[in-house]
Amino acid sequence: MPDDKTLEFYAREASHYVQHGADAPDPHLNAFIAALPPGARVLELGSGSGRDAAFMRANGLDIDPTDASAQLAAEATKRIGLPVRLLRFDELDAVAAYDGVWACASLLHAPAAELTADLTRIFTALRPGGLFVASFKAGTGEGRDRFGRYYNYPDAATLLDHYRQAAPWTSLALQSVEGSGYDKKPTEWLWVTARR
Repeated sequence: MPDDKTLEFYAREASHYVQHGADAPDPHLNAFIAALPPGARVLELGSGSGRDAAFMRANGLDIDPTDASAQLAAEATKRIGLPVRLLRFDELDAVAAYDGVWACASLLHAPAAELTADLTRIFTALRPGGLFVASFKAGTGEGRDRFGRYYNYPDAATLLDHYRQAAPWTSLALQSVEGSGYDKKPTEWLWVTARR
């Protein structure tokens, strides 16, 4: 279940938050697009500003954008030109419906106790050979940022354990990248690429 304080933040700050997503997409997104067949069906978990979904759509992918925040979904809909569905991670029930799943800076809000189950749901939603890319803020366990948003803050080993317990991925790789986020603090990002 999503965290109430986190959703309250996005409801309150939605119109300002989407301006943060006005920069160029992460290089991981270009690699994700390049690894998929033309016109691939992609589920985006946590569309946020809509930047990534708009970029994927412009590159010919068939996007199903989703977010748990009604306010962010409304803002992203304007940018993407497609309705953004309201969807919590624990509500995902698709079976072999997608060639790819993109979850940039979204699953980091999933409750730590729910993360393995969420990853299992994503595995189930992918078609055989489907590609899943997600990013997380590294840390030493659950906590909140200065805005009160909840994060699962895993270390690399813990995060990979969640993936391995969730499903029999055919490939699994983790990359650590230094960067930042909305809070403008130095951040270690953990990018995980997995194939069903």
